[in-house]
Amino acid sequence: MSVITTPIVRRIAMVAHDNKKVDLLRWAEFNRLTLARHELFATGTTGTLLEYELGLRVHRYLSGPLGGDQQIGAKIAEGQIDMLIFFWDPLEPQPHDPDVKALLRLAALWNIPVATNTATADMLISSPLLGGDYRPVRPDLDRPATGDSPLVAALH
Repeated sequence: MSVITTPIVRRIAMVAHDNKKVDLLRWAEFNRLTLARHELFATGTTGTLLEYELGLRVHRYLSGPLGGDQQIGAKIAEGQIDMLIFFWDPLEPQPHDPDVKALLRLAALWNIPVATNTATADMLISSPLLGGDYRPVRPDLDRPATGDSPLVAALH
């Protein structure tokens, strides 16, 4: 008797600054078949470009500077995003830099895998954990940190 397993569908958010949109589009096109098995989210223009170029359904939020980064951050905090592909431009100042930092902070806080360049995105998308039963540990922010927690005890 064979066991039929349902593939895991990840919710992948994709964001790219203007100078990195082409890089993200090339990466996404190369990984189109893998991305097609997952639910995709993106900020405004990036989402429009991805949907048009890939022919895949992309849930679009506002443009990053208009609040799209914050919308994706809110979805991360609600546990509705599993992975963030964020090709940001380290050489170009961004007028919405505080929003960018807040998005990255939320991803780190909620233990969401983040790729900020092609090499890391390649590692994430090709990981056997992507389609497996892996669930990252999420912080228990409702429980106050105490000196008797197992984590704190392990650190001493």
